[in-house]
Amino acid sequence: MKTDYRHALIVGAGAGLSASLARLFHRHGLKISLAARGIGDLAGLAAETKADVYTCDAGDHEAVADLFDKLDANGAPDVLVYNPSGRVRGPFHELDPVAVADAVNITALGAFYAAREAARRMVPEGRGAILFTGASAGVKGYPQSASFAIGKFGLRGLAQSMARELHPKGIHVGHFVIDGGIRNPGRTEPPDRPDSMLSPDAIAESYWHFLSQDRSAWAWEIELRPWVESF
Repeated sequence: MKTDYRHALIVGAGAGLSASLARLFHRHGLKISLAARGIGDLAGLAAETKADVYTCDAGDHEAVADLFDKLDANGAPDVLVYNPSGRVRGPFHELDPVAVADAVNITALGAFYAAREAARRMVPEGRGAILFTGASAGVKGYPQSASFAIGKFGLRGLAQSMARELHPKGIHVGHFVIDGGIRNPGRTEPPDRPDSMLSPDAIAESYWHFLSQDRSAWAWEIELRPWVESF
């Protein structure tokens, strides 16, 4: 499958899904830009994928705007992947309001900040893709996870609203519901439950398939879960 995309920006880059996406996009010939609040662990991935690396707090709208201004110098990205999320666990009545606000800011408002900057550049071109990494918490709220539910429900609503508005303008908007744990370095499934966690490489392939869809049959949401995950 081939696409006409040229430059992918991954916000919230790290060693898991983001790394798999960066490698896959690089293999398909895209220029890669990586952004994260802390970039100390990204040197190896950047070297492997020939990526440019930027420090950016996704919850700070001025920092996000500055990131896109820097990217403009070498060509604005035509693919944005937004991965950051925050959560505060605990009994609802004991949650710290400040911590909850910060978590929601990263998960939902940060997505708005990044998507807005991307859309401002994509709409005049009549093309582009904006992809959000969601979770099952965006379709069903879990106990002691109120902050995550608020953020991920907001993220899903943002993606749906954007898809209805921007698909007709040539911007492919996608929300990926990741229903299950992702297999990452240091986090693997037990030997007696093979493939009970999602492979980040397999998830990345679904993102690429999404980017390769013909516009006559665009999806706006894809739900991914391990074969043993219950509904």
